[in-house]
Amino acid sequence: MKAILVLNAGSSSLKFALYPLPLPAAPWLSGQVEGIGGQPRLHARAADGVRHEALLDASGEHGEQHRYALGYLFAWLSARHPTLEIVSAGHRIVHGGERYAEPVRLGDAVLAELDALVPLAPLHQPHNLRAVRAVSALLPQVPQVGCFDTAFHRTQAALAQAYALPRALSARGIKRYGFHGLSYDYVSRQLSAVVGERGSGAVVIAHLGNGASMCALREGRSVATTMGFTALEGLMMGTRAGALDPGVLLYLLEHDRMDVAALTRLLYKESGLLGVSGISQDMRTLLASTAPEAREAVELFCYRIARELGSLAAAAGGLDALVFTGGIGEHAAPVRARVAALSAWLGVRVDERANAEAGTVARRVDAADSRVAVAVIPTDEEGMIARYSAELLGM
Repeated sequence: MKAILVLNAGSSSLKFALYPLPLPAAPWLSGQVEGIGGQPRLHARAADGVRHEALLDASGEHGEQHRYALGYLFAWLSARHPTLEIVSAGHRIVHGGERYAEPVRLGDAVLAELDALVPLAPLHQPHNLRAVRAVSALLPQVPQVGCFDTAFHRTQAALAQAYALPRALSARGIKRYGFHGLSYDYVSRQLSAVVGERGSGAVVIAHLGNGASMCALREGRSVATTMGFTALEGLMMGTRAGALDPGVLLYLLEHDRMDVAALTRLLYKESGLLGVSGISQDMRTLLASTAPEAREAVELFCYRIARELGSLAAAAGGLDALVFTGGIGEHAAPVRARVAALSAWLGVRVDERANAEAGTVARRVDAADSRVAVAVIPTDEEGMIARYSAELLGM
């Protein structure tokens, strides 16, 4: 059996999926190695429901554990499925910069350019590229494809990407790039089936999870998004602050003598839902809590979404449809309901029963009197990577 391997590497986890050719709707095998840098453990689940778990060797340098995890995975697959042939490896790469507006085959020259973008995505890019190099070492004959979270937003007008900075800085590439593009691309392809003709109009997609952003589309193309130069801007997130007055950073630099490392930790790891609640970054935990701090964190999260929705509707020239996706967007009905209530002035109304129903399929949740179509569309970034890889390599 020939299959495409899809990888999404983080600092402490390595998500994977195997898609047989020709591509089906769902992966044949998926899972992750978690605990990289500590005690790594492999979790795998086949399409028939069979599961496998294993504790991996924790020895070796942190940077080599991605390679070790992949080596274990490949050996396990080879032993149990000797006819399996991995014909391509597709990778999620967070930052493609100004040059990479579509998937690209990965080689030494491309990797060197992507290495130069590490300062723009320091918590993601190094690990994405580490997985590429691990596959090169273990399966050197397998072609690899890079799929970029920034690529979907390259359709935006120059004005929408610009900051009000001196032109010399803009010329160096300091601009709005936007992220979560793989998710937005997938969801945009489902719009017509879920919301009909409204899908080609003014649409805002809210990708809500531990990382959260929103994107305004017109005719299925990105016209504005909440994230900018880095994945820190925009919405409040699990542990990230989102939009913040730069004066706050200047104040902390001057009066608290915080250095770059301390500010990085504050903005990426100690803020957002975790920082406001002081309890958890997990929306499920906060929704179940009776603590006023938890309620305040959820309310602020929803308020920020509603504020950005107004801004993005202006950028899109109206609002025909609002779509929720991502872990919180797909599963947290109270968040969807509260955002709708805060956005009633835009004509957004959800049906209480439809919104409360749990489900894993795309569905409409708007009320009969809603002027805006409201939908929940589960995202599939791994499926998009598999499709991109197959198309680029002619499979």
